[in-house]
Amino acid sequence: MGGLSAVTARIVRYHEGRAPELLDRKYAAMAANPFAFYRGSCQLFVDAWPVRSALNDAPAVWSCGDLHFENLGCYKGDNRLVYFDLNDFDEAALLPVSWDITRFAASVLVGASGLRVGHADAIALANLYLDAFGEVLALGKARWVERETATGMARELLDAVRERKRKTLLNERTVKEGGRRRIRVDGVKALEASRDQRAAATRVVERLGAKLGRNKFFRVLDVARRIAGCGSLGLARFIVLVEGKGSPRGNFLLDLKEARTPASAGHSPYAQPRWKSNAERIVTVQGRVQAVSPALLSSVRMDGAGFVLRELQPLQDRMRMESWGGEIGNLRDAMSTMGQVTAWAALRASGRQGSAIADDLIAFGTERGWKRAVLAIARRVATRTLSEWREFSADSVAGRLKTEDRRSKTEA
Repeated sequence: MGGLSAVTARIVRYHEGRAPELLDRKYAAMAANPFAFYRGSCQLFVDAWPVRSALNDAPAVWSCGDLHFENLGCYKGDNRLVYFDLNDFDEAALLPVSWDITRFAASVLVGASGLRVGHADAIALANLYLDAFGEVLALGKARWVERETATGMARELLDAVRERKRKTLLNERTVKEGGRRRIRVDGVKALEASRDQRAAATRVVERLGAKLGRNKFFRVLDVARRIAGCGSLGLARFIVLVEGKGSPRGNFLLDLKEARTPASAGHSPYAQPRWKSNAERIVTVQGRVQAVSPALLSSVRMDGAGFVLRELQPLQDRMRMESWGGEIGNLRDAMSTMGQVTAWAALRASGRQGSAIADDLIAFGTERGWKRAVLAIARRVATRTLSEWREFSADSVAGRLKTEDRRSKTEA
């Protein structure tokens, strides 16, 4: 692609077919700082993973596939209790247990400037995560973060989500007119949906309601395009307002998100199951890995493509790099907690459809040497990512990333 660096051209090719106006937002976010670039370019991590590495022989686990600092957080489960867990499964796949923990460790190193910590502290934090992961894996028992014993950033998130009311989110994302609600289309979190998009989303959601025998709950009142995340920006995604338990106070908001083939497809040393759709893959793996799934989590089809449906929950419930408050103890605590959660997730899905049994994971946790190998690759990933980000950012500053400009040149 004329004028673009090799790295930027690869990113642009990977994102072909996504909504141009949302891609512009994604590219701007990625150009702004290295961590956002890392979040938005999972395919670069996968492409650069060493073909010959002892870490490829690590036990197979049902993996998040894109684990980093901000892909853990709190949500309300289908039992309405609050959990702190892995919370993004778009890239979920059967992968060596080493992949996710390497990607996470590299995210800490890439994000060191955003965390406002030096290189030595970032290495120490990554080691804390790996130590906690190994220790918990070696115990072989899957647990979850308890609110009563949670500390630091995880406890703050658990408390905040527990106290948050659905009505608050409704009032933030909708406006009331004549006793009825409609979605607030503000250009920041929501865009207007076309007539065809509204009709398609309505059919899918109401068909699910009929299948579940909950026609009234899933009766659609409004549909808008949703703006959220980084890696998934540009994919078809909708916010759907449904009747729920009655208008206007009992309405519910749903998230309907397109599912695409994971970046690891063709790269994993382990054979993948044949899924009916990518949405089925995501929902199935999420159900295995999390202690409890989010409310209303379902796999549906719309216009021939798989979509993941779930209750809409606030983005601020994720771990945020800027939320540690300048106290290094908060970060250390967070790293240990996230290492434990990652290990519990691997154990919870052990022995399922090709994943290693718990005994193999326990043996891996007790081994020596893999931590050093993981950290070595993580350091190389971080160094390469910073270099790639500088190239990408330079293309952005030079104005070569505007999707409208590229389309115009192609058409000319």
